[in-house]
Amino acid sequence: MTPRGKALVVDDNVALARVTQFALTRAGFDARIAGNGRKALEFAQAEKFDIVISDQQMPEMTGLELCRRLRATEEYAHTPIILLTAKGLELELPALQRELEISAIFPKPFSPSEVVGAACQLLGVAVG
Repeated sequence: MTPRGKALVVDDNVALARVTQFALTRAGFDARIAGNGRKALEFAQAEKFDIVISDQQMPEMTGLELCRRLRATEEYAHTPIILLTAKGLELELPALQRELEISAIFPKPFSPSEVVGAACQLLGVAVG
């Protein structure tokens, strides 16, 4: 099967990252995991991903800082980004979504199949 796209999953929670990666892989994505924002930035500089799915609260670099740094590059200025967050009530999500052009925000706990559905929709590929 031809990959639907290359996805970068960024989360310091290994189990959650693997579940998300598994769901994306089952849907036909080529999905790679980075355990924190710094590692994700290194991966993103080394290869181009079609979509980034990032946790917000991580050590070393938050998901929002990762978004800011990716958006500052020509390669990732318009790449779809999905933000996963347990801090939905503490953040000004609509303003951040506009400022950083975040494509979708999922509060934790989230459904991996819903995240996959959003990724497919954002990349214009059929869910399946």
